[in-house]
Amino acid sequence: MPQKHPDSAQIIQDNRDYTLFSWSAQAALSPIHMTGGQGSHFFDGNGDRWLDFSSQLININVGHQHPKVMQAIKDQVDQMCFAGPSFATDVRAKLGKKLAEVTGLAKSFFTLGGSEANENAMKMACLYTGRDKIMTRYRSYHGATMGSMTASGDPRRWPVEPGIPGIVRVFDPYMYRPPMGGSAEAWADGCITHIEEVIQMEGPHTIAAMLVEGITGSNGILIPPDDYYPRLRALLDKYGILLIDDEVMSGFGRTGKWLATQHYGIKPDIVTCAKGLTSGYMPLGAVIVSDKIAQYFEDHFLAGGLTYSGHPVSLAAAIANLQVYEDENLFEHTLEMGAHLGQRLEAMKKKYACVGDVRYIGLFSVLELVKDKQTKEPLAPFNGTSPEMNKFAAHVKSKHVYAYTRFNWAFVCPPLVVTREELDHGLDVYEEGLALVDEMIGKSTVAAD
Repeated sequence: MPQKHPDSAQIIQDNRDYTLFSWSAQAALSPIHMTGGQGSHFFDGNGDRWLDFSSQLININVGHQHPKVMQAIKDQVDQMCFAGPSFATDVRAKLGKKLAEVTGLAKSFFTLGGSEANENAMKMACLYTGRDKIMTRYRSYHGATMGSMTASGDPRRWPVEPGIPGIVRVFDPYMYRPPMGGSAEAWADGCITHIEEVIQMEGPHTIAAMLVEGITGSNGILIPPDDYYPRLRALLDKYGILLIDDEVMSGFGRTGKWLATQHYGIKPDIVTCAKGLTSGYMPLGAVIVSDKIAQYFEDHFLAGGLTYSGHPVSLAAAIANLQVYEDENLFEHTLEMGAHLGQRLEAMKKKYACVGDVRYIGLFSVLELVKDKQTKEPLAPFNGTSPEMNKFAAHVKSKHVYAYTRFNWAFVCPPLVVTREELDHGLDVYEEGLALVDEMIGKSTVAAD
């Protein structure tokens, strides 16, 4: 249970004085001193409980401090802490077999996170096809290593450009904001045609793979039309281009299935994963490849490796974590809670003038906030913020609900163990914040009904 830590202020100051935090101008930081957690909540140094409405970085899927995952880590430490990447271990065999079972693919290459997984997936695709280019989407994030960062469309890539060569970007299935001002209906049909035209202009023989997030995550939870993935799969097959499915954020139960693309009835050639693979308890990522790619590397050199590939403690955490998903029926629970979440979000869209759109699948959701529903003017600019967004975020934080807000988006991505009561409490706090935003933009909640 949470307890006040007598040295909390000093711990925060030492963190600021001696460590660097990611994606931040350091002087603007005011980090929370996190001391522990349980289920859907974490605790701070003041003895307060926070409802974790973003699952940390959308990865604490089984909740904080799950005893079965913690015990698996302890047991593995007692047995063997480390084995080099060229050794066979029981946990390596067991997790590889399980991942083949749940994805329908063949073999796994283990990394320490999603960035490394995407980096190696792109490398494998180029080695297998003999081609040099990777297609990605503009509203995407694939990691912070040089290759995965270049592959991202996210503006976080700008400071490190030009990055690696060979990345080709296309527009996304962003149905609320179709590119070039077209209609959602026209874009639902045209988004695949657009990709084919880019393929033809780039030269199909030069493109190794298309790298996509199963469901776009930190760039707005973009839910594609139902036929998007079947049409994309057929298009890429037409030109002999591999499909790499980045399930780092959307995979392992977040949408109610092992992989988000399983909702659409397609099988990728390569799947990358991390986050929900261990629910963040230990660092681990994986590149899971189809049988034809696995067979290629039987007699072709796999030019890739990591000191900590196949780290036994991380693999043990993953095995236990995947077992928790099944033993506790968390995918079914996610779909049940997701249906309730969807109803609440749709009601907010009707009630509040500032809610332009809501998008959700399982417990993976976002509210897109606007200044005007007719014009769809964002409440904050792309890659920026605004007083209204700051007001919303500050209110939610003041109620000890830990939320992820970015640009004009407010995400709702709690742990998969969240209860209906916890979910409703967090959403009630969001509604209070939305009412404050409506006041700021001078539009009443009633008028939006």
